[in-house]
Amino acid sequence: MLKQIQGLHHVTSLASSAQKNNDFFTKVLGLRRVKKTVNFDAPNVYHLYYADAVGTPGTVMTYFPFEGARRGRAGTGEVSVTAFSVPPGSLPAWKERLTGFGVSGVSQDTRFDQNRLLFRGPDGEGFALVEAADDRPGWTGNGISEDMAIHGFHSVTLRLADADATAELLRFMGYDEVARQGAITRFALTNGNGAQQVDIETVDAPAAGQGAGSVHHVAFAVENRAAQLEVRKALADAGHDVTPAIDRDYFWAIYFRSPGGVLFEVATNEPGFDRDEDPAHLGEALKLPSQHAHLRETLETKYLSPIKD
Repeated sequence: MLKQIQGLHHVTSLASSAQKNNDFFTKVLGLRRVKKTVNFDAPNVYHLYYADAVGTPGTVMTYFPFEGARRGRAGTGEVSVTAFSVPPGSLPAWKERLTGFGVSGVSQDTRFDQNRLLFRGPDGEGFALVEAADDRPGWTGNGISEDMAIHGFHSVTLRLADADATAELLRFMGYDEVARQGAITRFALTNGNGAQQVDIETVDAPAAGQGAGSVHHVAFAVENRAAQLEVRKALADAGHDVTPAIDRDYFWAIYFRSPGGVLFEVATNEPGFDRDEDPAHLGEALKLPSQHAHLRETLETKYLSPIKD
């Protein structure tokens, strides 16, 4: 069993509009945009990162906004809900805020004795705010007070046709089964980074189709490249088809497809989002990976419309 995994690192999804996506995460949820860069494999598309003050692993929601992309089709083999941790007692204030911004799908329920506020993102993606005791510092920018600040990820829900093989993988990655509620099983790390829970929901449904609003991949955190190499070897030895480590400028990444169909990544905590920007000005300038630096003028004039803050 692996001991290097610390919890979630980031969650990356697809969107249909960079401006609408930016407005939702900064103006509605109040998160900080900590990086404005491009998709390494499609540099004519933004890669936007939203998080706490510094982009702490376990707080980072990222997006590839393909302008005008068709909406994805919900189903199995995907992340159906990305949940954020908020202070106990803050859901009424959040409900009022989300309703005031015209956010769709706002409803409330309880999962494993924790109150949740469910809602939809601008492309129909599923989110939840979960009241939880959380000692991670919340981000209080963009009109969000400390008593309702998001502290980072609480969990992700994997919606699968068959849970067994993915449950076995999570156990191999260091997770323990800690609770069951109907068709939902919760897995958690004993000592994680605060974003250390994964729920599996088993449903009888067709496979999901990726598009705007779909989660592209979910990333798990390790401390450094040495730990990542240990994880990669263990996963490969266990029969998983794992990519080599790829330099993503702000972390190193390896990828593999989980048995249930969800793309998993293991990302390093190093070097962080301040490697090319002052912490006071994260996410302000367009940062390009070195292999795409020569495209700056073309990208800024032809493909990447300015994002209004």
